[in-house]
Amino acid sequence: MPKRRDFLKAGAASTLASLPSWATDYTPLDDKKTVKEPLREIPIVRETDVIVCGGGPAGIGAALSAARSGAKTTLIEVHGCLGGVWTASLLSNIIDHEGKPSIMKEIIERLDTSDAQYTAKKYDAELMKWTLEQMCKEAGVEVRLHTRVTAAYQNKNKKIDYITTESFSGREAWKAKVFIDTTGNGELAARAGCGFDIGEPNTSRVQPMSLMVILSGLHENDLVKAGYVKGNGKDGSPTEPGKRKLHAEILKTGIDASYTMPSFFVIRPDMVALMVNHQYNVSSTDADGITKATIEARDEVNRIIEGLRSLGGMWSNVRIVTTAAQIGIREGRRIHGIYTLTKEDLIKGAQFEDGVCNVKFTVDVHSLIKGEGGGYSNSGVKMKPYQIPLRSLIAKDVNNLMMAGRCISGDFFAHASYRVTGNAVPMGEAAGRVAAKAALTNRLPKEVSWGEV
Repeated sequence: MPKRRDFLKAGAASTLASLPSWATDYTPLDDKKTVKEPLREIPIVRETDVIVCGGGPAGIGAALSAARSGAKTTLIEVHGCLGGVWTASLLSNIIDHEGKPSIMKEIIERLDTSDAQYTAKKYDAELMKWTLEQMCKEAGVEVRLHTRVTAAYQNKNKKIDYITTESFSGREAWKAKVFIDTTGNGELAARAGCGFDIGEPNTSRVQPMSLMVILSGLHENDLVKAGYVKGNGKDGSPTEPGKRKLHAEILKTGIDASYTMPSFFVIRPDMVALMVNHQYNVSSTDADGITKATIEARDEVNRIIEGLRSLGGMWSNVRIVTTAAQIGIREGRRIHGIYTLTKEDLIKGAQFEDGVCNVKFTVDVHSLIKGEGGGYSNSGVKMKPYQIPLRSLIAKDVNNLMMAGRCISGDFFAHASYRVTGNAVPMGEAAGRVAAKAALTNRLPKEVSWGEV
């Protein structure tokens, strides 16, 4: 006779009576290091054309373009808002958006009309959340927040048959004709059985994480006069001398800052974003490691701001308004695709017949350990403007899966360039168009040519 969980108290008998049998019955496994989860029936909550997992910049591009292409589209996001690194991580800075057409341009124009920004490099995360939600609503995208993908199951044709999630609603199953992984860390692809790479060749070291912070008590004019940012309004962005000067100020407080090139981004005259820390050697697949990194990062940024305030002068009233809900993760899984974009492609400025995104941003490798300088460099890779091919967005190991954002198929150095969010949106848009066409014509993504869409 199966026994009820021994940690449940007798006083909970009335609650136990209302629970399904799998929640109250199990077979003890003594001192074994694993437990056996009881078999259960999971409700299928949606059957649709395209499911996009991850509501960050790439996911927004993918969901909007799929829905606008006529596909019934569902967007699943783990946080309580859309935007990912733009919002939950408070990035406040869109890199390599210049010249990007369509959805990326549309987002910038929407932010302008909502007074959410000076420029795309300095935007208000709260208004970004609202803007993205409204765009998805207008396009007919079904959005599910507070929901994490937990598993993906293939059928005999190497296609994802369904995925499962966990949320406030419990465990649920979702079916679609085509899936798009825009989780950043390649969570869906990994659970579906795709091969992937992480980190630097030979060492597997990864780029550090950073926790963004929003400050009050500083004024744009003071930051400009002191040389921390270039100029007021649309001219304002952090300066290289200003980054070094800020690091020197932090050292005056007795704090050996983990990041040696801290950057201010003035969102409004009296509201400033700051990136000021590095958390080294933390894997995006290690929850304990990310937890430790987040706590350490929040401690460091608080100590830094307290230290600066103690210096007086322009720092006298500086306060932390909020730190990001999600620490900024620069590097996770790079999912194996039909084509792997390489360092050599960047060096020669590769152009592709199926090129979906033009990239101008340099190779940007933040120090893998503090002993390497604590800043960033191009690691000696001199790139030319290049394209990302559609084939790098199509999974090699699963037939109805695509990727967009920093989890696409590329090597360590290529990833260090294309990973920025100005490229994530057009990647997502391309994936969404192809996924919609594949779903609506009962084909695989690899059977849809870029010329068709």
